[in-house]
Amino acid sequence: MPFSEVAERLRGRDGVQRVPNPSLELFMVRDFLGPGERAELIAMIEAQRRPSTLADDFGEAAFRTSETCDLSARDPLVSAVNKRISALLGLDDRLGEPIQGQRYAPGQEFKAHTDTFEPAGADYYLHTADHGQRTWTAMIYLNAVEEGGATRFKTIGKTIQPEAGKLVAWNNLLGDGRPNPATLHQGMKVRRGVKYILTRWYREHPFPV
Repeated sequence: MPFSEVAERLRGRDGVQRVPNPSLELFMVRDFLGPGERAELIAMIEAQRRPSTLADDFGEAAFRTSETCDLSARDPLVSAVNKRISALLGLDDRLGEPIQGQRYAPGQEFKAHTDTFEPAGADYYLHTADHGQRTWTAMIYLNAVEEGGATRFKTIGKTIQPEAGKLVAWNNLLGDGRPNPATLHQGMKVRRGVKYILTRWYREHPFPV
């Protein structure tokens, strides 16, 4: 699989580690956010969390059991984090969806899924008509978890453990623009402690300013 433009940029950046697999452009950056930033973001998530929702649960009960916080880009810290992620990826910040925080308590999980909208799905055009398909995902662990809570990329056999401040980014699409099935990943159950993460998805077309 030829490298995308974003992947080529990431390969040349100091501190960026590529997961060596030909089927998926997957990168990690340690210490992307500092302790003070992480603590402030965790406090925001705690104050504003709500049950997480899904575009499609595939008819399976308890597919995603976490809680979500919609973070406002008007907040100076949130705005700065958005811009830092976009600068790392070399993407126009306007392509990014509003960033979200997620909270996973013991027993909560997100079963195996991809971040793209399924072209054969009933709501595909509803989700993609204006902004297109999801291209890149950036996820940041805000804390270490006592036990469990890893992110498992099932197809490529890679499991990433939560590490405070670590960013994980991957390309959701193949070279021809189709969803890459190798992005199938699972937010595994938290066994002890609480997991906090940030997630930002990027699209093919900008969001209104």
